[in-house]
Amino acid sequence: MTYYAPRVSTQLSLTKWLKTKSSQDRRLILARVGFTSEDEIPPQDLARLLLHPRAALSLVGLCTLPQRQALSAVAWLAARRYGPLLDLWYDEDPAERAVPRADVLDLLAGSDRALRERASATLDALADLALVLPPHGDQVIVSTGVHAHLSEEAGLGRPAADLIGQHFNAPEVHAIAEALGLPKARAREAAEQNVLGLLTDPDRVRALLAQAPAEAREWLLHIIGHGSRVLTHVYQARGGFYQQTKYAFRPGGSGDPNTDWLAARGLLLPAGPYDDMAEVPIEVAVAVLGESRVPFTPEPPRPPDGLPDAVGADGSAQAAATTALSQIERVLAACADQPPVLRKAGGLAVRDTKRVAKAAGAPEDVTRFWLDLATQAGLLGLHAEPVPRPKGHRGKLPEPTVSLLPRTEYDDWLKRSPAERLTTIIATWATIPAIYTYWPEGDGTPVALIEPDDPNAVGIRYAVVEALAALPAGKGVSAADLSYVRERAAWHRPHQFARSGADAELVGAVLREAELLGLVARGVLTGVGRAVRDLLRSGEAWTSPEPALTAALEALLPPAQATAFFQADLTAVVRGMPGPELAELLDDIADRESEGHAVVWRFTATTIRRAFDRGHEAGALLERLAEMAEAPVPQPLEYLIKDTARTHGRVRVVRSGCCIRSDDEGLVEELARSHALRTLGLRKIAPTVLVGAAGEEETLARLRAAGYTPALESETGATIIERAARRRV
Repeated sequence: MTYYAPRVSTQLSLTKWLKTKSSQDRRLILARVGFTSEDEIPPQDLARLLLHPRAALSLVGLCTLPQRQALSAVAWLAARRYGPLLDLWYDEDPAERAVPRADVLDLLAGSDRALRERASATLDALADLALVLPPHGDQVIVSTGVHAHLSEEAGLGRPAADLIGQHFNAPEVHAIAEALGLPKARAREAAEQNVLGLLTDPDRVRALLAQAPAEAREWLLHIIGHGSRVLTHVYQARGGFYQQTKYAFRPGGSGDPNTDWLAARGLLLPAGPYDDMAEVPIEVAVAVLGESRVPFTPEPPRPPDGLPDAVGADGSAQAAATTALSQIERVLAACADQPPVLRKAGGLAVRDTKRVAKAAGAPEDVTRFWLDLATQAGLLGLHAEPVPRPKGHRGKLPEPTVSLLPRTEYDDWLKRSPAERLTTIIATWATIPAIYTYWPEGDGTPVALIEPDDPNAVGIRYAVVEALAALPAGKGVSAADLSYVRERAAWHRPHQFARSGADAELVGAVLREAELLGLVARGVLTGVGRAVRDLLRSGEAWTSPEPALTAALEALLPPAQATAFFQADLTAVVRGMPGPELAELLDDIADRESEGHAVVWRFTATTIRRAFDRGHEAGALLERLAEMAEAPVPQPLEYLIKDTARTHGRVRVVRSGCCIRSDDEGLVEELARSHALRTLGLRKIAPTVLVGAAGEEETLARLRAAGYTPALESETGATIIERAARRRV
């Protein structure tokens, strides 16, 4: 790998600082810049990596709002003192752009003693992140990547001369001069000098604002307090010389009289390069505030009053986690039984998703979520079936059919405890760069198996769980409180929220995914959710999440049950989470009816016949049920199994392409005359034997569709157990 190589002084000091850190701390720093390898990188190589501009951007993405504000203050001061950074990749020592620590504190906190202490603590925290470089002392040094990324984010507007000269033609300058009541000038240059003379004079600016409407003054203070930039419709783009965009006042104004008043007098100028962005010049901000200040927000938004009580959160979380694991198991089983097919355009076919959703007993959007997570967790994989080349064929073969199948890891996963199985899924969800249940309107039909490619997803996810962790004990958030969650989350990860434009809908999607997995219940973070928050905060979510997650899930989930309660109404109830062996048996011989704190299966003649088709025998089946029963197997269930066994296999399909036999001559005659079986072309060749034109698989399927219960027989007369071939990727 090629590292950015600054001049030796900063690199040596950073290397010396890294040598004081433990190997674990250095690996954590590596994880923060996108490296998840356990390999140790020597301090000198890590120093070069941390000084790379791209590494700086990765680390800035992990900053809270006050940390980002502090870095932007350093970058702005450096740009004022040394000029703009001309070449990001130039071999320049960051120490040559150092700024006094006192100046940074002045810019962030002014003379407020308590605020200065918070700003100083923020700089110290940035030093631990290796974003403020050693030596610390009286100077603050940041990498050139920070200078490049944050020099214009300090919230301090640019000089009025720069904004007017870059973005206005002569008519707009004359219009501002007229609105300010300045003498009429013949040339643009004179008019511009008159305007700048007023805007750069603090006393004249304050006098102008004293005459302004009160609402306009309040609006100006609001803009300055939130970064000096605002979205507005007051300007529209015009053509400019040398490809430089010029702006004119929009006919009819912006629709906001306060914005129009400020813009007409040059107190709000075009920021470029977008029509709707405007900026308060720095001279105006200084005149209003009395000093240059960068917005500094050391405290996150406080939870609103009147939050609802989170009663029964633990029970809801347990039910959600149990349901999630059950649905994921059935999604995987459905993919093993009949693999879904990948579309040529990418993603799974909608009809296959519907089929898997029906088999899992889950909504389609939730099924898509489980399919994506299971694939990313390595439990499902894509398999391209080779297309055989016909004899003598020399042309291009058709594209192979790509289907979704369980991977070999799936069988080992099934043998683990419920907590360990769910750990695999949650650990994947925590670090996957996608929010799968968020599908904005207008983006086409939602489909499963879309490659994750959202670099902001993990940061947004972490910020949301941090916002929930700050709620008062016993209180949760409702749908009406999403604005608080978004504001608090944006404080924790402003970089990701700014880049993604995350809104309440996206935050709601993150919360829903967390609720489906049991991390959030009734609007409050559960023990599992707190474990995920800690893992993301420490970086261990990428390296070793299993111990902490498994422990949290074992505390949440009840122990796996090895027995069921069989009832006379032909149902079986498992109180809690069924163990793998019990669930597999009951899924074979019954249909799941409901889930939650207890799982209910229902037995019918159809499900028992299905079990016999898969090779179960009545005697052995009753013995296994008796072993797993909390009380004696009720007589109705015993009678159902025995009655179904008596009729099962009375018709025998022989593999002699194709032959049907039965010891019941009346039944053979009935089959030969059956209108429903006429497509099989059955013909009686003996009182107990029929032959047909269809193959054995079609014959079995037609007989079962007509209500019969045939069994497959080998050429030697032995019954063949029909088991689907187990295919794995």
